[in-house]
Order: sequence, then structure tokens, then C-alpha cells
Amino acid sequence: MDYLFPSGSYKDRGASVLLTKVKELGIEKVCEDSSGNAGSAIAAYSALADVDCTVFCPASTSVGKLAQIRSYGAHLKLVEGDRAATTVAVIAETEKTFYASHNWNPFFQEGTKTCAYEICEQLGWKAPDCVVTPCGFGSVYLGLFIGFQELLDNGIIEKMPKLFGVQSERCAPLYEATKEQKDEYEVKLFPMTQPTLAEGIASVLPMRSEELIYAMKESRGAFETVSEQQIEMGLFALSQRGLYCEPTSAVIVYGIEKLVKKGLIEGDDVVVAVLTGVGLKATDKIAKLAKDYC
Repeated sequence: MDYLFPSGSYKDRGASVLLTKVKELGIEKVCEDSSGNAGSAIAAYSALADVDCTVFCPASTSVGKLAQIRSYGAHLKLVEGDRAATTVAVIAETEKTFYASHNWNPFFQEGTKTCAYEICEQLGWKAPDCVVTPCGFGSVYLGLFIGFQELLDNGIIEKMPKLFGVQSERCAPLYEATKEQKDEYEVKLFPMTQPTLAEGIASVLPMRSEELIYAMKESRGAFETVSEQQIEMGLFALSQRGLYCEPTSAVIVYGIEKLVKKGLIEGDDVVVAVLTGVGLKATDKIAKLAKDYC
């Protein structure tokens, strides 16, 4: 449950480290573009650090996330269009304001890698066989790889876990690039024609694609996809086990099932699934879906 942080998502890991560095450098103003969770986390730690913060989000972002960002005192800029349009919109702001990007700034990854440390610590300083996580721009996927690699290099663990990233069928550039075995992979712009419930991983072209592919190959992992119906079913399957997550986190449920069917995850494997965001962030969307499941 990697959403048990002050802002309700794993993005606090990266935001806390990044804003600590911002404060150390004496930077007084930052901007960020986000589908919601990173924006909330950057806004939260900016408030703590007394740093002026502007967050650009898609206009379609869940109401709960937008309310969070506003409540922290950040300046919220809503952008019509998809997630990529939000990234374009923030560019002008970066010409005059420090870009506290969770996708570009390396200090953010220095925070997300601690998820790997914590997983191994809870397993008695042993690495699991596999880790499954939602994957859009890939900050948690890359953070896990960096963290496990550091533990491996320092002799703390004996193996690199297989890293599996799950995407929505409606936005799956990493899966499309790697679904067939090749020597070289090229991630291309994904033609996203419909929105996905998994708004947190709606990245049509991850800017760290080469690093993500490298991490996949080095960990002997893979990328998988799930349908919108499977996201819905996974969401309520988790809820019925007492785990109230946002739809983005729910991709892992049927993602794991598909990986097992393909033989990529075996029956005796120790598998860790990362739940990245709390359901309270998407109350408006979950309430609509609940009519059919509850």
C-alpha cells in the first residue's frame, strides 16, 4: 500500500526529496505538470517548505485531486485536452520558474527508489521474485529498478526482481513497443483516442522510454495491458478485500492474472504488487462505477 503518505500516493517519496533540494538551493517558486497525484505531492511539500507552487493539470482530472492541490495553496491551471497537452502548457511557465518535474528531475527518482528499499526490508532484506506496478511515465518503475540495483551492487540482496509494468489498453506505448521479442525496441507516440479510468498512467510517450526499456531488459521483466472493464473489476476486487485504491492502482489485479497465464509469473514466485494511490482521490469516478458493482 504505497499510498499511505500525507498526500495519498507514492509520489510523496519523490516530492519530499525534490522539495528538500529546492529548499536547500533557495528556490522560491516552482511549477509542475501532472495528472493529479504528483501535482498534489509537489503542492503539499511546497506548502511545507514555504515555496510558491503552480500546478498544471488536465481539466478532466479527478475532482478529489484538484481539491487537494488547491487546499495546499498551490496555483492550479487546468488544461483542456489530454495529459500531453498539459506538458506542452507548462513549457512557457518553465522559462521563468523552476520546473519541479516528477518525470525529468533526478532528485524525484532518488525518492521513489526508497520503495525498493522498503520492500526488501519488509522481506528480511531479501528481494522478491517479481514486482508489479502501474506504469505510465514510469517514475515508480524506474525508482524500483534504481533502488534494487543499488541494493544488489552493495551485496544486500542477491538478485534483481523481475519488474512488470501494467498499462491501460487505451494508452499503452510501452506494451506496444515490447509485446514482440526483439533485439531493439522503439517506443512510439501512442494514438490515444479515448480516455482511460487509469488517468494516472495515461502517458502517450514516456520521456524516459529508453531508461524504462533498459530496466525492463535488465530485470527480465515485461509490460502488460488491461482493459477498462478489467480495471473496473480489479478496483472492486481490491475494495472487497479492504483496499480502497484509485482506478490507476487497480490495473495490477488483472495485470498479474495475465502475466501468470503467459508464464511470466510462476506459481511459487514471491510477488509484490504496488498500490500507488488512495481511492479517496477519485471518489467522483468510483461513485459512478459503484452503481454497477455494489
